[in-house]
Amino acid sequence: MKRLSLLLPFLLTAPLGAQVASVAERFAGFDKNNDGLIAGEEMQAAPYLPKLDLNGNGSLTLEEAEKAVQLAERAKKRAAESPSAGKTGIAEFDNLDKNGDGLLTENEMPQKRWMRFLDQDSNGTVTLAEATEAMARLRRKGGSPESTTPAKPASEDPELKEATVVLKASDHGVGRLVADLTLEDSRGQNLKLSERISGQQGLIVAFFGATCPISGKLGAELARLEKTAQEQKVGMLLVCPVAVETQEDIQTFITTHGLKSPVVHDQDGRLSTALAATTTTEVFLLDAARTLTYRGAINDQYGLGYAKERPNKTYLRDALTALLAHQAPAIAATTAPGCALDIKPATVVAQTSVTYHHQISRILQANCVECHRKDSIGPFSLETYEDVLENAAMIRKQVERGAMPPWFAATPPEGTHTPWINDSSLSPQDKQDLLTWLASDRPLGQISDAPQPRSFPKEWTIGQPDTIIQLPKPIAIKAEGTMPYQFVTTTTSFEEDRWVQGYEIMPTDRGVVHHVIVQVHPKGSNVRDRGEGTEGYWAAYVPGNAAHVWPAGFAKKLPAGAIVSFQIHYTPNGKKTEDQLRMGLVFAKEKPRYIVHTAAVAHPRLNIPAGAPDHVEVKEQTVPMDMNVMAYMAHMHVRGKAFKFEVTPPGGQSEVLLDIPRYDFNWQLRYDYAQPKFLPRGSKVKITAVFDNSEGNPANPDPAKNIRWGPQTYDEMMIGYFEYYTSNEDVAAR
Repeated sequence: MKRLSLLLPFLLTAPLGAQVASVAERFAGFDKNNDGLIAGEEMQAAPYLPKLDLNGNGSLTLEEAEKAVQLAERAKKRAAESPSAGKTGIAEFDNLDKNGDGLLTENEMPQKRWMRFLDQDSNGTVTLAEATEAMARLRRKGGSPESTTPAKPASEDPELKEATVVLKASDHGVGRLVADLTLEDSRGQNLKLSERISGQQGLIVAFFGATCPISGKLGAELARLEKTAQEQKVGMLLVCPVAVETQEDIQTFITTHGLKSPVVHDQDGRLSTALAATTTTEVFLLDAARTLTYRGAINDQYGLGYAKERPNKTYLRDALTALLAHQAPAIAATTAPGCALDIKPATVVAQTSVTYHHQISRILQANCVECHRKDSIGPFSLETYEDVLENAAMIRKQVERGAMPPWFAATPPEGTHTPWINDSSLSPQDKQDLLTWLASDRPLGQISDAPQPRSFPKEWTIGQPDTIIQLPKPIAIKAEGTMPYQFVTTTTSFEEDRWVQGYEIMPTDRGVVHHVIVQVHPKGSNVRDRGEGTEGYWAAYVPGNAAHVWPAGFAKKLPAGAIVSFQIHYTPNGKKTEDQLRMGLVFAKEKPRYIVHTAAVAHPRLNIPAGAPDHVEVKEQTVPMDMNVMAYMAHMHVRGKAFKFEVTPPGGQSEVLLDIPRYDFNWQLRYDYAQPKFLPRGSKVKITAVFDNSEGNPANPDPAKNIRWGPQTYDEMMIGYFEYYTSNEDVAAR
């Protein structure tokens, strides 16, 4: 009876007529501006008000409120006469009403033929009153719309809920130049995108559906965003992409939510097509140079079949903060649950020839410059046109062979999204444009098409650390040969436990540090080097991974007075040097809800035959408890060729978690889920590794030797790291 219980604040025990009069009085109390509507901030005054919004347009009329009360009163009466039937009917209606708009459509029906039975007035929607009356008639006849009922309520089936999904940004046009279209606004005046951005730091292009229920729910946040954007000198353009919606519908939506930005009714679909828009709730964030920096959902508060009290993710606000700092947002593309648009996919770029200023500089900014810039880890800079010309042959070679940008997970099946939030591979379009341009006479193009420069931290990528832990003294690195692993400890002086939300490991000479494994030991421990792989790690520095920051609410524990150990693998590079690496830590502002851990599945009993080009080793292990996995990392040495993570849940089928068909010792990447993966207790996880110990492996130190487990590069290892989280009982118990 959740719908009835939500309406109880509007209901009394008086007769229906008296109740309706009471509704009018209560309505007037919420209608602060006396415009006959409860809308915008007025709708936030009580949690039950949105539930009275029967048409889901984000506002409430007195007529709607009175009708909702009447429906609830009738349901209450039916429940009193037949408690079981009344409660079941309301619950079933709510279960089927996936978008919570108080109406059922054909798409929400378990069987489409139900619509013909329930839709008494044939208007394409079913109200609670219609459904209740139809079911009552059927019960009197002793039948049902179908001989069977759904196996389980729709609301219990996760496939019937559409939540926001993080996308790979470059596959969806992020980083590209948006065509400078000329559009007609609601006043009949021409509006050019470049003119709308002129004098601003960027532009939000916000789609809406005047009659789309989810658009209505997001209207209040859209108004708040409009105000925030104006204060930060970011423009906004409101776009209705639904051709059949009337000007009256559009104006009602704008007035209801108090929006003031220019409005475009994209009846011919030119802007929707150019942006490859997908739904009526999608937003697009452009910088001052018309580069698309974010596309997707405003936040994750509403989706198809669910609603939250407040959002957990504020995607657009986060992207706006990054834009103002001239940085890329952490999440640059998502799906946007809403009313689907019937628009053919298209590129977000203007259809012009490929030039450096137009496309290539943006591709390099989005995929390369973070490392390939002055004083960073890349061997050369790619910040200017001259830089690119000087290194054109190497760029082409590395892109063609798939070595750059470094990403080695298997391509997801066609029609599916990558599950990895940090997928750095080039999109097919970007790869084609880059290689086409490199094979041409490499035109510079118009400077007016150039993107804005990116801004990068001068030192710490995680921001200024709250504390820095450094090796007690420098370590001397010889010029040639190999060095045994160095094992160094340092003791912290914190009198209380600390929660670490992010870390960064920074060598003073990056050129000689191959990898670092950091462990944390309780105060007073007898710490010794136990070797790599039999345990997880607390922090790590490996090629491609020097830092990590967990989301808010997640952290690792640093016990009071803990001893921190560093196991460091140095690789001499031809000249004597020294290194005294540091680890910067960012503390969580409060105790986290979830504690992050790292576990290792290791196979120390390796036996790789001499000369074997494709030797396979397998290790299985049982999951001892329910695990929510956040990331994986594979570790082998120079004979490593491929690596795979798999799981078989109890009584279930085997599933590939991560496939790395081309392992590269030089780039041992983290593979971070966009959404955690649940592994139930008792599951069997399996890691499979392929080793090339043949003469055909140019990195093989000695193909004539059988290889076992060992710490040096000429030995081998096989470790699958699982990063997961558990609930923090101290916080959960509050």
